[in-house]
Amino acid sequence: MELQQLRYVLAVAETLSFTRAAERCLVVQSALSHQVARLEQELGARLFERTSRRVRLTAAGEAFLPAARQCLEAAERAAAEVAAAVGEVRGRLAVGLISTVTAVDIPAGLREFRGRYPQVRISLRVGASKDLVEQVRQGSLDVAFLGLPTTFRPEGVTARELARGRLVAAVAPDHPLAARERVPLAELAAEPFVDLPPGTAGRAQTDLAFAAAGLVRDVAFEVDEASYIPRLVGPGLAVAMLPAAYVPQLTGIAVVEVTDAPTRIETVVWPRTGPSPATAAFLALLGIPAAASD
Repeated sequence: MELQQLRYVLAVAETLSFTRAAERCLVVQSALSHQVARLEQELGARLFERTSRRVRLTAAGEAFLPAARQCLEAAERAAAEVAAAVGEVRGRLAVGLISTVTAVDIPAGLREFRGRYPQVRISLRVGASKDLVEQVRQGSLDVAFLGLPTTFRPEGVTARELARGRLVAAVAPDHPLAARERVPLAELAAEPFVDLPPGTAGRAQTDLAFAAAGLVRDVAFEVDEASYIPRLVGPGLAVAMLPAAYVPQLTGIAVVEVTDAPTRIETVVWPRTGPSPATAAFLALLGIPAAASD
Protein backbone atom coordinates (compact mmCIF):
# COMPACT_ATOMS: atom_id res chain seq x y z
CA MET A 1 0.00 0.00 0.00
CA GLU A 2 1.51 3.30 -1.10
CA LEU A 3 0.73 6.85 -0.02
CA GLN A 4 0.14 7.88 -3.62
CA GLN A 5 -2.54 5.21 -3.91
CA LEU A 6 -4.25 6.66 -0.85
CA ARG A 7 -4.14 10.13 -2.40
CA TYR A 8 -5.76 8.79 -5.55
CA VAL A 9 -8.53 7.08 -3.57
CA LEU A 10 -9.28 10.27 -1.65
CA ALA A 11 -9.36 12.29 -4.86
CA VAL A 12 -11.84 9.89 -6.46
CA ALA A 13 -13.97 9.83 -3.31
CA GLU A 14 -14.11 13.62 -3.13
CA THR A 15 -14.79 14.22 -6.82
CA LEU A 16 -16.79 11.02 -7.52
CA SER A 17 -15.02 10.94 -10.86
CA PHE A 18 -11.86 9.20 -12.04
CA THR A 19 -11.43 11.87 -14.72
CA ARG A 20 -11.63 14.80 -12.30
CA ALA A 21 -9.50 12.95 -9.75
CA ALA A 22 -6.78 12.46 -12.35
CA GLU A 23 -6.92 16.15 -13.25
CA ARG A 24 -6.60 17.08 -9.58
CA CYS A 25 -3.66 14.74 -9.07
CA LEU A 26 -1.99 15.82 -12.34
CA VAL A 27 -1.79 12.29 -13.78
CA VAL A 28 -3.42 10.54 -16.71
CA GLN A 29 -6.63 8.73 -15.86
CA SER A 30 -5.32 5.32 -16.87
CA ALA A 31 -2.46 5.58 -14.38
CA LEU A 32 -4.76 6.63 -11.56
CA SER A 33 -7.30 3.90 -12.35
CA HIS A 34 -4.53 1.31 -12.45
CA GLN A 35 -3.21 2.29 -9.02
CA VAL A 36 -6.69 2.26 -7.48
CA ALA A 37 -7.30 -1.19 -8.96
CA ARG A 38 -3.97 -2.42 -7.57
CA LEU A 39 -4.94 -1.19 -4.11
CA GLU A 40 -8.36 -2.84 -4.35
CA GLN A 41 -6.67 -6.08 -5.31
CA GLU A 42 -4.31 -5.83 -2.34
CA LEU A 43 -7.21 -5.12 0.02
CA GLY A 44 -9.38 -7.82 -1.46
CA ALA A 45 -12.37 -5.53 -1.81
CA ARG A 46 -13.74 -2.97 -4.24
CA LEU A 47 -13.64 0.57 -2.93
CA PHE A 48 -15.78 2.08 -5.70
CA GLU A 49 -18.79 1.06 -7.73
CA ARG A 50 -18.18 2.16 -11.31
CA THR A 51 -20.78 2.54 -14.01
CA SER A 52 -20.83 4.51 -17.24
CA ARG A 53 -22.81 7.23 -15.45
CA ARG A 54 -21.41 7.49 -11.94
CA VAL A 55 -18.82 6.50 -9.39
CA ARG A 56 -19.66 5.96 -5.74
CA LEU A 57 -18.04 4.47 -2.66
CA THR A 58 -18.86 0.94 -1.64
CA ALA A 59 -19.35 0.00 2.00
CA ALA A 60 -15.72 -1.09 2.05
CA GLY A 61 -14.71 2.25 0.57
CA GLU A 62 -16.67 4.15 3.22
CA ALA A 63 -14.88 2.14 5.91
CA PHE A 64 -11.47 2.65 4.30
CA LEU A 65 -11.70 6.40 3.74
CA PRO A 66 -11.27 7.74 7.32
CA ALA A 67 -8.21 5.58 7.97
CA ALA A 68 -6.72 6.53 4.60
CA ARG A 69 -7.17 10.21 5.36
CA GLN A 70 -5.59 9.80 8.81
CA CYS A 71 -2.66 7.92 7.27
CA LEU A 72 -1.96 10.70 4.79
CA GLU A 73 -2.28 13.35 7.48
CA ALA A 74 0.14 11.42 9.70
CA ALA A 75 2.64 11.16 6.85
CA GLU A 76 2.38 14.88 6.18
CA ARG A 77 2.75 15.62 9.88
CA ALA A 78 5.88 13.43 10.02
CA ALA A 79 7.43 15.31 7.09
CA ALA A 80 6.59 18.63 8.73
CA GLU A 81 8.16 17.53 12.02
CA VAL A 82 11.39 16.58 10.22
CA ALA A 83 11.41 19.95 8.45
CA ALA A 84 10.86 21.73 11.78
CA ALA A 85 13.80 19.81 13.28
CA VAL A 86 16.11 21.40 10.71
CA GLY A 87 14.61 24.85 11.12
CA GLU A 88 11.90 24.85 8.42
CA VAL A 89 8.16 25.30 8.85
CA ARG A 90 6.12 23.79 6.05
CA GLY A 91 3.21 21.43 5.45
CA ARG A 92 -0.36 22.63 5.99
CA LEU A 93 -2.24 24.96 8.30
CA ALA A 94 -5.97 24.19 8.26
CA VAL A 95 -7.79 26.82 10.34
CA GLY A 96 -11.42 26.67 11.41
CA LEU A 97 -13.28 29.63 12.85
CA ILE A 98 -16.69 31.06 13.60
CA SER A 99 -17.56 34.22 11.69
CA THR A 100 -17.90 36.27 14.92
CA VAL A 101 -14.44 35.60 16.36
CA THR A 102 -12.97 38.80 17.83
CA ALA A 103 -10.38 37.74 20.43
CA VAL A 104 -7.69 37.46 17.73
CA ASP A 105 -7.28 39.10 14.34
CA ILE A 106 -7.16 36.05 12.08
CA PRO A 107 -6.64 37.88 8.74
CA ALA A 108 -3.78 39.98 10.14
CA GLY A 109 -2.24 36.90 11.70
CA LEU A 110 -2.43 34.95 8.46
CA ARG A 111 -0.89 37.81 6.53
CA GLU A 112 2.15 37.85 8.80
CA PHE A 113 2.29 34.06 8.92
CA ARG A 114 2.23 33.82 5.13
CA GLY A 115 5.07 36.30 4.88
CA ARG A 116 7.21 34.31 7.32
CA TYR A 117 6.34 30.79 6.17
CA PRO A 118 5.52 30.84 2.44
CA GLN A 119 5.94 27.07 2.11
CA VAL A 120 2.92 26.34 4.33
CA ARG A 121 -0.37 25.60 2.54
CA ILE A 122 -3.15 27.51 4.31
CA SER A 123 -6.87 26.73 4.26
CA LEU A 124 -9.76 28.36 6.12
CA ARG A 125 -13.09 26.85 7.07
CA VAL A 126 -15.92 28.88 8.62
CA GLY A 127 -18.49 26.85 10.53
CA ALA A 128 -20.32 26.15 13.77
CA SER A 129 -18.24 25.68 16.92
CA LYS A 130 -19.34 22.11 17.64
CA ASP A 131 -18.63 21.03 14.06
CA LEU A 132 -15.20 22.65 14.18
CA VAL A 133 -14.33 20.82 17.40
CA GLU A 134 -15.19 17.52 15.74
CA GLN A 135 -13.08 18.36 12.69
CA VAL A 136 -10.10 19.16 14.92
CA ARG A 137 -10.66 15.89 16.75
CA GLN A 138 -10.75 13.97 13.45
CA GLY A 139 -7.67 15.73 12.12
CA SER A 140 -9.19 17.57 9.16
CA LEU A 141 -8.48 20.89 10.96
CA ASP A 142 -5.26 21.82 12.77
CA VAL A 143 -6.71 24.59 14.92
CA ALA A 144 -10.11 26.22 15.44
CA PHE A 145 -11.36 29.43 17.02
CA LEU A 146 -14.75 29.03 18.71
CA GLY A 147 -17.48 30.89 20.57
CA LEU A 148 -19.02 28.80 23.36
CA PRO A 149 -21.54 29.09 26.19
CA THR A 150 -20.09 28.82 29.68
CA THR A 151 -21.63 25.35 30.06
CA PHE A 152 -19.85 23.80 27.07
CA ARG A 153 -16.38 22.26 27.37
CA PRO A 154 -14.73 20.87 24.22
CA GLU A 155 -13.82 17.20 24.60
CA GLY A 156 -11.07 15.22 22.91
CA VAL A 157 -9.00 18.32 22.11
CA THR A 158 -6.65 20.72 23.83
CA ALA A 159 -8.38 24.02 24.59
CA ARG A 160 -7.39 27.48 25.75
CA GLU A 161 -9.75 30.29 26.70
CA LEU A 162 -9.03 33.51 24.85
CA ALA A 163 -11.68 35.94 26.08
CA ARG A 164 -15.07 36.30 27.73
CA GLY A 165 -17.77 38.74 26.79
CA ARG A 166 -21.49 39.35 27.18
CA LEU A 167 -24.10 39.31 24.47
CA VAL A 168 -26.03 42.45 23.59
CA ALA A 169 -29.35 43.00 21.87
CA ALA A 170 -29.28 44.00 18.20
CA VAL A 171 -32.40 45.79 16.94
CA ALA A 172 -33.42 47.90 13.96
CA PRO A 173 -32.46 51.60 14.22
CA ASP A 174 -36.14 52.60 14.32
CA HIS A 175 -37.16 49.90 16.81
CA PRO A 176 -38.71 51.26 20.07
CA LEU A 177 -35.95 49.55 22.07
CA ALA A 178 -33.22 51.32 20.10
CA ALA A 179 -33.54 54.42 22.27
CA ARG A 180 -32.99 52.46 25.48
CA GLU A 181 -29.61 52.12 27.22
CA ARG A 182 -30.42 48.65 28.47
CA VAL A 183 -33.24 46.14 28.40
CA PRO A 184 -34.03 42.99 30.46
CA LEU A 185 -34.47 39.56 28.89
CA ALA A 186 -38.14 39.62 29.87
CA GLU A 187 -38.81 42.48 27.46
CA LEU A 188 -36.80 40.90 24.68
CA ALA A 189 -38.80 37.70 25.04
CA ALA A 190 -41.80 39.47 23.52
CA GLU A 191 -39.90 40.16 20.27
CA PRO A 192 -39.45 37.86 17.25
CA PHE A 193 -35.86 36.61 17.07
CA VAL A 194 -33.40 35.58 14.39
CA ASP A 195 -30.84 33.04 15.57
CA LEU A 196 -28.67 30.10 14.60
CA PRO A 197 -30.17 26.58 14.33
CA PRO A 198 -30.90 24.53 17.48
CA GLY A 199 -27.97 22.42 18.65
CA THR A 200 -25.32 24.98 17.74
CA ALA A 201 -23.14 26.56 20.41
CA GLY A 202 -24.18 30.04 19.31
CA ARG A 203 -27.87 29.22 19.72
CA ALA A 204 -27.27 27.55 23.08
CA GLN A 205 -25.82 30.74 24.57
CA THR A 206 -29.16 32.53 24.20
CA ASP A 207 -31.46 29.55 24.71
CA LEU A 208 -29.85 28.75 28.07
CA ALA A 209 -30.18 32.36 29.26
CA PHE A 210 -33.90 32.51 28.47
CA ALA A 211 -34.52 29.07 29.96
CA ALA A 212 -32.69 30.00 33.17
CA ALA A 213 -34.91 33.08 33.47
CA GLY A 214 -38.02 30.97 32.92
CA LEU A 215 -38.78 32.76 29.66
CA VAL A 216 -39.91 31.54 26.26
CA ARG A 217 -39.04 33.43 23.08
CA ASP A 218 -40.14 33.14 19.47
CA VAL A 219 -37.30 32.36 17.06
CA ALA A 220 -39.08 33.39 13.87
CA PHE A 221 -36.01 33.10 11.64
CA GLU A 222 -33.12 30.63 11.66
CA VAL A 223 -29.96 31.14 9.62
CA ASP A 224 -26.91 28.93 9.22
CA GLU A 225 -24.39 31.77 9.34
CA ALA A 226 -24.21 34.42 12.06
CA SER A 227 -22.90 37.04 9.65
CA TYR A 228 -26.34 37.05 7.95
CA ILE A 229 -28.23 37.89 11.15
CA PRO A 230 -27.75 41.69 10.90
CA ARG A 231 -29.35 41.64 7.44
CA LEU A 232 -32.62 40.53 9.03
CA VAL A 233 -32.28 42.76 12.07
CA GLY A 234 -31.66 45.97 10.12
CA PRO A 235 -35.01 46.02 8.27
CA GLY A 236 -36.88 45.23 11.49
CA LEU A 237 -37.79 41.62 10.74
CA ALA A 238 -36.42 40.44 14.07
CA VAL A 239 -34.11 41.17 16.97
CA ALA A 240 -31.02 39.18 17.90
CA MET A 241 -28.41 38.72 20.58
CA LEU A 242 -24.82 39.07 19.37
CA PRO A 243 -21.39 39.27 21.02
CA ALA A 244 -20.66 42.77 22.29
CA ALA A 245 -17.15 42.69 20.84
CA TYR A 246 -18.49 41.77 17.40
CA VAL A 247 -21.20 44.41 16.89
CA PRO A 248 -18.93 47.48 16.48
CA GLN A 249 -18.02 46.27 12.99
CA LEU A 250 -21.70 46.09 11.94
CA THR A 251 -23.73 48.85 10.32
CA GLY A 252 -27.47 49.46 9.96
CA ILE A 253 -28.44 48.17 13.42
CA ALA A 254 -28.79 49.60 16.93
CA VAL A 255 -27.22 47.94 19.97
CA VAL A 256 -28.75 47.80 23.45
CA GLU A 257 -27.18 46.35 26.60
CA VAL A 258 -29.05 43.46 28.24
CA THR A 259 -29.17 43.55 32.02
CA ASP A 260 -29.10 39.78 32.47
CA ALA A 261 -27.22 38.87 29.29
CA PRO A 262 -25.49 35.51 28.83
CA THR A 263 -21.69 35.23 28.57
CA ARG A 264 -19.80 33.86 25.60
CA ILE A 265 -16.32 32.34 25.86
CA GLU A 266 -13.97 32.54 22.88
CA THR A 267 -11.76 29.47 22.82
CA VAL A 268 -9.02 28.07 20.61
CA VAL A 269 -8.60 24.29 20.25
CA TRP A 270 -6.05 21.99 18.63
CA PRO A 271 -5.47 18.20 18.67
CA ARG A 272 -4.62 16.48 21.92
CA THR A 273 -1.51 15.05 20.24
CA GLY A 274 -0.16 18.59 20.15
CA PRO A 275 0.01 21.33 17.54
CA SER A 276 1.83 20.68 14.28
CA PRO A 277 4.93 22.83 13.64
CA ALA A 278 2.88 25.15 11.42
CA THR A 279 0.10 25.38 14.01
CA ALA A 280 2.58 26.06 16.81
CA ALA A 281 4.16 28.83 14.74
CA PHE A 282 0.75 30.37 14.03
CA LEU A 283 -0.28 30.25 17.68
CA ALA A 284 3.02 31.80 18.74
CA LEU A 285 2.54 34.60 16.23
CA LEU A 286 -0.90 35.30 17.73
CA GLY A 287 0.60 35.32 21.22
CA ILE A 288 -1.19 32.12 22.28
CA PRO A 289 0.89 29.68 24.39
CA ALA A 290 0.83 26.18 22.93
CA ALA A 291 0.57 24.59 26.39
CA ALA A 292 -3.02 24.35 27.65
CA SER A 293 -5.17 22.05 29.73
CA ASP A 294 -7.49 19.71 27.82
